Amino acid sequence: MDWDDARIFLGIYRAGTLRGAAAQLGIDQATAGRRLAAMEAALNAKLFLRTPSGYVPTPAGDMAARPAERMEQAAHQLEREMQGIDNRLSGTVRVATTDTMAQHFVMDAIRALHAEHPDIRVVLHVTTAVSNLTRREADLAVRTVKPTDPDLVSRHLARRTAGLYASKAYLRARGTPRIEDGLAGHDLVIYHASVVPRQATHVAGVPVAGARIALEANTGLMLMEAARAGIGIAELPVHMAERDARLVRIFSDRVHQYDMYLVMHGDLHRSARVRAVADAIVARFGHPVP
Repeated sequence: MDWDDARIFLGIYRAGTLRGAAAQLGIDQATAGRRLAAMEAALNAKLFLRTPSGYVPTPAGDMAARPAERMEQAAHQLEREMQGIDNRLSGTVRVATTDTMAQHFVMDAIRALHAEHPDIRVVLHVTTAVSNLTRREADLAVRTVKPTDPDLVSRHLARRTAGLYASKAYLRARGTPRIEDGLAGHDLVIYHASVVPRQATHVAGVPVAGARIALEANTGLMLMEAARAGIGIAELPVHMAERDARLVRIFSDRVHQYDMYLVMHGDLHRSARVRAVADAIVARFGHPVP
C-alpha cells in the first residue's frame, strides 16, 4: 500500500467526503478522487460506497483503515524523531489554540519570536477543538485541558478566572439580576455544549435554570461580541472583559477558574524551532496581563 494513497484514503475515511479530505490535506478534490481510485485498483477492492450524503466505508474500507492508521503512526513517528534532532532555528512550527488565547497571549509570543528568530514560520490554527498532536495536526497547543496521553508533555502556564458580564445597554433594558434570583428571567449567551458542556447548567457557578438561552457560540470572541451587543449575559475571562468599558460585571463573587497548559509531543521536545516557539509562549505567560 502506497503511503501517499493511504493518507488520502484516511482523509476521506475521517471526513466522509472528497472535499473535506482535500481541504484537510491541502490538495485538490480531483487529486483525492484519483488517488482513491488508484488505491482501490491496487487492492482490487471497493473501499467506499458513494452516497448523496458522502462516502461510507465498505467492510473492506473499515478493514483497510487499521493498517493505514499504523502506516500513519509510523510516518508521523519518523517525522517527529527527525524533527526532534533538528537544531536549526528555521522552518515551520504548527501551533493550535483558541481565538481568545491567540488574541491575548499567543500573538504577542509570536511577535517576540519573530523578532528573535525571523526564519521560524508559525502556522497558527485557531480552534476550540482539541488538536491531535500525535497525528501532527499541530506541533504545539495551548489548551485549557491537561492531556492524559503519556506521549504528550505539558507545562502549566497560568490559572485564569472567568466571571459574568453584561452590556450596559442590556442592564438598562432588563435590570441587574439579583443574587437571590440567580439568572432567572434573563437572557444568556453560552458556548455550544460540544465546546463547554457545563454551561448548559451553570455559568460561573450560577445555575442557568429559569434563564433563556439567546445564543450559543463556538468561540470566546463571539461570546464577547454577543455580550457587547446586548444579546445576553455571558461568562467571560476577567482579563478580557474588565478592559471593555461596554461591559459590567455582575455577581462579582461568582467565578469559574480554569488552567492553561502548553502541550507538545515528547518526540519534539528536542527540536530547536519547536523549543523556541514553546519558550516564547512560556515567557509571554510569565508577564502580567496588561
